[in-house]
Amino acid sequence: MDIDFKDYQLRCELRGHEDDVRGICVCGSEAIATSSRDRSVRLWSLDSNRKFVSSKILLGHTSFVGPLAWIPPNSEFPLGGIVSGGMDTLVFVWDLNTGEKVHTLKGHQLQVTGIVFDEGDVVSSSVDCTLRRWRNGQTVETWEAHKAPVQAVIKLPSGEFVTGSSDSTLKLWRGKTCVHTFEGHSDTVRGLSVMSGLGILSASHDGSLRLWAVSGEVLMEMVGHTAIVYSVDSHASGLIVSGSEDRFAKVWKDGVCVQSIEHPGCVWDAKFMENGDIVTACSDGVVRIWTVDQNNVAEQHELDLYTSQLSLYKSSRKRVGGLKLEELPGLEALKIPGSTDCQTKIVREGDNGVAYGWNKREQKWDKIGEVVDGPEESNRQLFDGIQYDYGQFSLLP
Repeated sequence: MDIDFKDYQLRCELRGHEDDVRGICVCGSEAIATSSRDRSVRLWSLDSNRKFVSSKILLGHTSFVGPLAWIPPNSEFPLGGIVSGGMDTLVFVWDLNTGEKVHTLKGHQLQVTGIVFDEGDVVSSSVDCTLRRWRNGQTVETWEAHKAPVQAVIKLPSGEFVTGSSDSTLKLWRGKTCVHTFEGHSDTVRGLSVMSGLGILSASHDGSLRLWAVSGEVLMEMVGHTAIVYSVDSHASGLIVSGSEDRFAKVWKDGVCVQSIEHPGCVWDAKFMENGDIVTACSDGVVRIWTVDQNNVAEQHELDLYTSQLSLYKSSRKRVGGLKLEELPGLEALKIPGSTDCQTKIVREGDNGVAYGWNKREQKWDKIGEVVDGPEESNRQLFDGIQYDYGQFSLLP
């Protein structure tokens, strides 16, 4: 379907998650699945009025949930299924007919970052640097894909896989054999997508997007975001959408940004629906759908309310530990070694401030936890017996 570009406008907001919405999975034309830092997966389905409503809540993860994959309806899953991966290192397979877990896949040592459903198998990537192939609830293959955390995995129409990593490269896999390494990004490759008929899209912490030919040639570089780009997706029309820490979902056409959709928080994920509508996942806990179809645009009072939300957000930007969030350095600050053991540094990750401590023996920054403002009278907080002036540490789940 071709789409003549028109500005996207808000279609609706889907509220229900209690924390950052981290991932989106488009389930055909009738449903959307979303994952959240609130440890849940929600399914949103079209009702009789063609409105998306929360139809199922999938509970089981013990920490935040990230990547999702859809299992189209088949003999095992008459209404389809969902595969989810979490910070808890687990991969769950869910039956959407019952809302129950069918398989719990245990094997990864660290956070699960990517999931692909591959002809009955599940393929997952992890911060533990590996890819795993699962069949009937069991690991059938595992291999080290990069020497650094694997942040994303996708399947190409050819059946090959592509991974993106914190080592700033992409790798093309034929089975367990790496047949090409794509070099060009200067920082972590965080998101990947297939662009039909052209190649592979990548989103990076370096703030850029790239379109690669499968041969490894860079066909296009898209620069416009002012912070980490977390996600990228494409539509059959040729449009591309990206989500970033800079609070914008950007729409690209022929390598040019044609629209920047502002959000009241970090945009963790952005996906196209089959009809060209865009779904965004935001750190304010809200899923939003954007459309160019004037028949589906939200009522004027809803559009006005969203404008007010943006104004309110910008006028009261989050402070962490008494510091303005926008004044904190990004993850790039962790590339600079510490000078003393236990030295503490606070960096911005999405809409949160996170404290790291320098591990002199291992020469690396260890994550301590998230920093939030504490009561004014007790601004100096203790952590492991050490006093800090950064507000209150709350460890990430």
